[in-house]
Amino acid sequence: MKLRRDPFQAIADPTRRAILVLLAAQTMTAGAIANNFDAARPTISKHLQVLNECELITSQQKGREIHYELKIDKMKEIDIWLEQFRKIWESRFNQLDDVLKNSKTKK
Repeated sequence: MKLRRDPFQAIADPTRRAILVLLAAQTMTAGAIANNFDAARPTISKHLQVLNECELITSQQKGREIHYELKIDKMKEIDIWLEQFRKIWESRFNQLDDVLKNSKTKK
């Protein structure tokens, strides 16, 4: 049975976020990904496993190598969830802008 994890658990880790950024640009092997980090290759493999279990990446065997690729649809789900907060933040920043503008005009 495949263990399913929460995608937010995956993106909470800075190394996994960095891996996602790398994979957003291109499909890569575990070795190519590991070359971008000052960490042991088994550590990067564990991060890849978590990302795969969260369905944020997919892996495909090509000959002797496994190539990893970002799953855009799953990232869109995270973006949709974050959008509700983005709207709140933008509203609050706009309110702050108004307060700052009003305080400058009163001086």
